[in-house]
Amino acid sequence: MSQSVSVRAATSADLPAVTALFRGYLDFYRVAVEDGSRPERFLKERLENGDSLILLAETGTGPIGFAQIYPTFSSLSMGRVWTLNDLYVEASGRRCGAGRALVRACVERARAAGAVGIHLETAHDNADAQALYEGEGFEPDAFAAYFLALG
Repeated sequence: MSQSVSVRAATSADLPAVTALFRGYLDFYRVAVEDGSRPERFLKERLENGDSLILLAETGTGPIGFAQIYPTFSSLSMGRVWTLNDLYVEASGRRCGAGRALVRACVERARAAGAVGIHLETAHDNADAQALYEGEGFEPDAFAAYFLALG
């Protein structure tokens, strides 16, 4: 049975849910954090300062994934791009299209902001992120093109 997935921008009120997802992200990528309060402080700052946008993927059971995107400048394209990083979807949501919904929302928001492309960054290994997207149905060869050219 397929669940409906919606994506929305997180607010400060979503800090507990975003923090829980971020901890899942850190565990997924095996990122050790010595100060247990650091993830929450980091996300609170990001939610409050407006330099980045945190998107939440939700089903009827609540948030199951998030992605952080922020505008930057690419020396390769000589234009404004958005960087997508810290993307994570809980294992329970990986087959319902949450990863795909987050990627599409990131692309739509970048395009609406006039970006010439999206760069993918992860805390650990892009191959792991690519495997997640391929698990959501993306073709391996289309992966790079999807992020580097909005068309």
